[in-house]
Amino acid sequence: MTAAPSQPVDERFGLGRRVRLPAPLTLASGQNLSGLEIAYETYGTLSAAADNAILVCHALTGDQHVASLNPKTGKPGWWARLIGPGLPIDPARHFIICANVLGGCAGSTGPASPDPATGDRFAMRFPVITIQDMVAAQARLLDHLGIQTLAAVIGGSMGGMQALAWAAYHPTRVRAVIAIAAAARHSAQNIAFHEVGRQAIMADPRWQQGDYAPDQPPAAGLAVARMAAHITYLSEEGLTSRFGRQLQDRAALGFGFDADFQVESYLRHQGLSFVDRFDANSYLYITRAMDYFDLAEPHGGVLADAFRPAAIAGTRFVLISFTTDWLYPTPESKRIVRALHAAGAQASFVELESPYGHDAFLLEAPEMNRIVQGFLASHG
Repeated sequence: MTAAPSQPVDERFGLGRRVRLPAPLTLASGQNLSGLEIAYETYGTLSAAADNAILVCHALTGDQHVASLNPKTGKPGWWARLIGPGLPIDPARHFIICANVLGGCAGSTGPASPDPATGDRFAMRFPVITIQDMVAAQARLLDHLGIQTLAAVIGGSMGGMQALAWAAYHPTRVRAVIAIAAAARHSAQNIAFHEVGRQAIMADPRWQQGDYAPDQPPAAGLAVARMAAHITYLSEEGLTSRFGRQLQDRAALGFGFDADFQVESYLRHQGLSFVDRFDANSYLYITRAMDYFDLAEPHGGVLADAFRPAAIAGTRFVLISFTTDWLYPTPESKRIVRALHAAGAQASFVELESPYGHDAFLLEAPEMNRIVQGFLASHG
């Protein structure tokens, strides 16, 4: 039987909360993390049976502000096209939860948080974390809310990894999984791009081995890391269509190293705007967690074995990929679907046409919305 929620569940749209969970969290590394805090938002009302909860998992640079205005940037929620009144994930039907991941910098415990033992910021003394640890922290949050079983867990990119990890590590607590533009492991190419970003941050003189002052972050290094990563979120087709070789605010080449091309100016803007909302040490820790991700590794490299308990539990899956996504390309999703079928799970797969690369899952994608809505209607 599901326990009653330990606090009232408010039905206002986008209610932000922060909870401290005192019991230590044992991490995959074997270390214990005490004083865990989780920042999260909820939308809708939890049913009396606590059976209508949907957990939304965010990507690397996302946060808990999934469908309401971000108080820091003033921008709409990062998945406001998918979640909201009249949309596929509707607070009129679902109780929607989105939490800032463990290691994040939007209110959940991470490198910028104070160490309960010393009162000083963790910085690089924060323990190395994994996707499994992020999911374990989310499970603690659900326990706090009195939710034993999720109607569904959904995410794109790193959020999709978390959704798959829920099925692998908590198979009896998930009825349905929607993994979009995701993978079951990080490839050598993925790891390589992340390492470039980490090295850019650590090479910044302001990084100070992670002990930088909050008002003097390694902004230049973090901006370069964001620029390099952002390229992987796009596609050649999209970049060419949007920018081509068009010059930025000039009629001829400048014969210097200012931003001659529009695409250069765009990337610089992406880098500079990112440093205003993200912590450099969090970037190091979260990218490392993604690099460590490999659901098959604990099972001797047999991915099907990772999903077998979820198949037995009756968890249903849908995988969605995009044609121009070269960060987590379609063959990665197909590999997961083959493993799910080998495990005996009910799984479907759709590849969608899009010129926008990996970021397609965050942009206007009516076909994706229809798939999510149909899947939840039939399996919700």
